[in-house]
Amino acid sequence: MTSSKALPTIWEVPDTLWPQFEAILAKRYPPARTGRPRTDLRRVLDGVIFRLRSGCQWNHLPKEFGDDSTVHRWFQRWVDDGVFEALWALLLSGCEALGAVDWRWQSADGLMNKSRFGGDKRGANPTDRAKPGTKKSLIVERSGGPLGVVIAGANVHDVKLLEATIKGDRRRPA
Repeated sequence: MTSSKALPTIWEVPDTLWPQFEAILAKRYPPARTGRPRTDLRRVLDGVIFRLRSGCQWNHLPKEFGDDSTVHRWFQRWVDDGVFEALWALLLSGCEALGAVDWRWQSADGLMNKSRFGGDKRGANPTDRAKPGTKKSLIVERSGGPLGVVIAGANVHDVKLLEATIKGDRRRPA
């Protein structure tokens, strides 16, 4: 059984982890040889983490993370390019190497939400007069560490969503 010692809340990328994240970002977004210098991607990632952890609006990000529009633009780009999946796979493999992932026990759950602001992952909600909505499905291991997450339209059947959530976990042993 794993210990349940509480870890400190992460508000920014730790110094020991940044070189690995930087390698992933540099491979996907090599610096241009000419033109204006690019913004500091570590500062942008710290801003994204702050935004996701605090729940503040993008335009209320503290100035230490740079221009809020720049942080939001990079966030959208990283979502579209699958950067967060690559970063998560790196974290999950590191946790697995430390023996911190218990593959013998998993739990999955889902939820439905309204989708007021659009997006390509929404569908007619069958329980809310066909208003646009989304379903989220999450699978975690014994100590609550997330292994996979899938977002789909509210009209996607739970069985299909669970199947996609399980298949989306590429690190699962055979």
